[in-house]
Amino acid sequence: MKLKSILGTAVLLSAVFFTNINAQNTAKSTKARAEYIEVEPNVKLHVIDLGEGKPVVLIHGYPLNDASWEYQYLPLVKAGYRVIAITLRGFGQSDKPYGKYNYDQFASDIKTFLDKLDIKDATLGGHSMGGAIALHYVAKYNAAHVSKLALFAAAAPVHTKKPDYPYPLFTKEEITNWVDLVSVDRPGLLNTIGERFVLSATSVPAGIGAWLGGIEMQSSAYAMEQALIALRDEDLRGDLPKIKIPTLIMQAKQDRIVAYALAEQMNKAIKGSTLIPFENSGHALFIEEKDKFNEEFLKFLKQ
Repeated sequence: MKLKSILGTAVLLSAVFFTNINAQNTAKSTKARAEYIEVEPNVKLHVIDLGEGKPVVLIHGYPLNDASWEYQYLPLVKAGYRVIAITLRGFGQSDKPYGKYNYDQFASDIKTFLDKLDIKDATLGGHSMGGAIALHYVAKYNAAHVSKLALFAAAAPVHTKKPDYPYPLFTKEEITNWVDLVSVDRPGLLNTIGERFVLSATSVPAGIGAWLGGIEMQSSAYAMEQALIALRDEDLRGDLPKIKIPTLIMQAKQDRIVAYALAEQMNKAIKGSTLIPFENSGHALFIEEKDKFNEEFLKFLKQ
């Protein structure tokens, strides 16, 4: 009887133990995560934070926000990754304060954000201007929190032509015309960008184009103006030798916003980097060729 009693007690304690463990695991996996992270007083950034596993941090391009990664979220989560997409200040549902909107400010926001979430060993990926910001972050903060870098049609290291750097598609004067357009016809500016954003008028369904346009109009006019000035004037050539972590560069050959030649230059300057060309998309390679994009990105994450 004593043996049965001891066994019965052991079974009961075991059941209680595993019930508690399961309850803790369930609580851990279902606890709601913050939708906003404060990076300085009165400035909160909107975040989409999905999945479990090794973190993948995504930075959107100009003038989009975290919603633009819709066709990357589920593939990454299903592959076992935690996906954290940050909306930069001034865009989407993030706060839109008066102040600086240059690459140093954006990189500082990302650093504070990752500090607060205590992110470790992440892959940092960025599209277009977001790629330039991701590059600058890794160089400025010595890859803090980050073990890999992914650049998607990154507007880097320079977005406008210079006497000693002919590779970008635009002159300073052309981008200045876009800056001026913000204050007189912002929808017109978005239409100008939109025409160049995709490979052709039929490369994405009309509904996708309308969806992207709606995302862009969530940006503040002030942020759009100031960020476009940064895009025009920043020069990250000095950052390239500072990139010491594995780097993936994905770039469409027919991109009409960021020249393929820029990707080639970064590939030469970032030691050990890998360049993956895209043949059937424009600047929106992560939407126009999303299957190839997701496949190549996942391959890089698993390396």
